[in-house]
Amino acid sequence: MGEQWQSVRLDEVEPISVAGGLQWRPLRRTLGVEAFGINAYVAPNAGDEVVEEHTEARLRHEEVYIVLAGHATFTLDGETHDAPAGTLVYVRDPDVKRHARAEQPDTTVLAIGGRPGEPYAPSAWEWYFYAERFRAGEDWAGAIALLEEGAERYPDQAGMLYSLGCFEALAGRTEDALAHVSRAVELEPGFQEWAQKDDDLASIRDLPGFPS
Repeated sequence: MGEQWQSVRLDEVEPISVAGGLQWRPLRRTLGVEAFGINAYVAPNAGDEVVEEHTEARLRHEEVYIVLAGHATFTLDGETHDAPAGTLVYVRDPDVKRHARAEQPDTTVLAIGGRPGEPYAPSAWEWYFYAERFRAGEDWAGAIALLEEGAERYPDQAGMLYSLGCFEALAGRTEDALAHVSRAVELEPGFQEWAQKDDDLASIRDLPGFPS
């Protein structure tokens, strides 16, 4: 192995708990892939999510999901599709709402995607997903540093700013947290509802300037 190629086993990539318990293995970031998006998701238990419900309406990505192990059930715009190991699901239309549930423990899905006709750029959500690795050790400074790096690259990305504000609130950086959460809500009003019930923001929710 050298600069020309790299090999890694999936179970060597540390999983990060994101989006309510989804186990994310950050393959693109681990390998340094810059040409396309590639990540893996593992559901430890039958019944767990293995692909969170979402569309690609904002990023306009086409996506291919490959069931590497276990057995999943995909729901695509309300239509269910059985997907045992070895199944590929290609979602051509970014507006399709997609979701997958594990039918067996340790079901693993590989996701590959990108926007047709444009050079690939890593998605902003990777930064705030990756920041969750600092939560267990309460390394708020580590999370903030990572998200500040992301915010330099994506200065008006609401999810980035909201996540940065959450970790700043946990770190006691009140003014910064209020400013970033308020800006996130200004950019994307849907974050206002999240802010009202997010435990990360409990310390600043009653302060003047909190979006309400």
